[in-house]
Amino acid sequence: MEWHTCLDEYEKLVIRMNTPRVVIDNAVCPTATLVKVDSARRHGILLEAVQVLTDLDLSIKKAYISSDGRWFMDVFHVTDLNGNKLTDERVIRCIEESLGTMDHGRVNDFSGLTALELTGTDRVGLMSEVFAVLAELQCNVVEAKVWTHNGRIASLIYVKDCNSGSPIEDSQQIDRIEARLRNVLKGDNDIRSAKTTVSMEVTHTERRLHQMMFADRDYERKPILSRCTNYPVVTVQNWVERGYSVVNVQCKDRTKLLFDVVCTLTDMEYVVFHATINTTGDRAYLEFYIKHIDGTPISSEPERQRVIQCLQAAVRRRASEGVRLELCMEDRQGLLADVTRTFRENGLNITRAEISTRSEMALNAFYVTDAIGNPADPKIIEAVRQKVGLSNLKVKELPLIYNEKAESEEQTVGVGGTVLFSLGSLVRRNLYNLGLIRSYS
Repeated sequence: MEWHTCLDEYEKLVIRMNTPRVVIDNAVCPTATLVKVDSARRHGILLEAVQVLTDLDLSIKKAYISSDGRWFMDVFHVTDLNGNKLTDERVIRCIEESLGTMDHGRVNDFSGLTALELTGTDRVGLMSEVFAVLAELQCNVVEAKVWTHNGRIASLIYVKDCNSGSPIEDSQQIDRIEARLRNVLKGDNDIRSAKTTVSMEVTHTERRLHQMMFADRDYERKPILSRCTNYPVVTVQNWVERGYSVVNVQCKDRTKLLFDVVCTLTDMEYVVFHATINTTGDRAYLEFYIKHIDGTPISSEPERQRVIQCLQAAVRRRASEGVRLELCMEDRQGLLADVTRTFRENGLNITRAEISTRSEMALNAFYVTDAIGNPADPKIIEAVRQKVGLSNLKVKELPLIYNEKAESEEQTVGVGGTVLFSLGSLVRRNLYNLGLIRSYS
């Protein structure tokens, strides 16, 4: 580690003492790799640890989080996205290095790009119009993510100038981009809430999307059309004796679920002191013992309801409704505008999108439904693929309505037998082991 010249010996000692200690163990658990993190406690440290693991495309199957005084201790049970233990030494070394340098800041891959932040009312063809404007203004889209929830849309788009390949820094050009995109977002009925911001700041894309939708108060809005029959169950209760608020989340498991929940709690300025996360089959059970930054628990019924609403929204924002279409082809100016215009002309609505470019190749994923949120007609999907190119645009995931086997299996299991599972005993056992309570029985 290279020290900054202005640091004295005491400051160097403090940094050494507070540097997270990381241990990766493949021997204890037969089905997952254990990642143990031990560090000085500060606000946001849990989110940073979870962010490191999810950014490396790791799946967190279980986790035990405890903080005692000024120290923070985590154990994560992780696998790759195929459910396998981690055996690649390069991946293990990357985890150790990334978690071990959390206190020193992380480098974002989007430096050298201009960030566009967009929020507004969702409608069919909106992103097609946005990408058409950017193509017309000579903006090359390098990376982008689009989320929709409760009739609202949030998008973070990273662009550079098509001609120079540099960030867009000309103030007049920035003003033109903001004005044109704001007009697109406003449409005919969103004069007040549509927002466009151009920024040179480097940020974590998915955390920023959560912040944008939270600021837009999407959690207070009612969905225009919701086909979800598996809505997350969130409960909040106070443990008066210990001054904690206990938050339970039960929902369908998916990648980055823990990140989404912890991100929301952190940005709402709650501190997670203890937590237990477990997954069984396709279900996830998360329990958190939280306080405000000032050390007090949730103090009112309106606040309790707000936490429930915000956590339900955090889980649902990334929920993927619709058919997943993956585009892989050589990138060119205006490609996104052309592809999304084809979606719009065929009545397909984009509910979520992940857009990236690698070595001059466009690697994009779109989740699409019909205009009113119903599953898209397979014939329309095939017509769109024919126009874009069958080898370029592929269907990767279909809703259960297209899969009779999956649908019959779901009926066999039954949808009415919701099992309430409390992880309180597990967390209380951790607290008992730490000497914070006398009994966990």
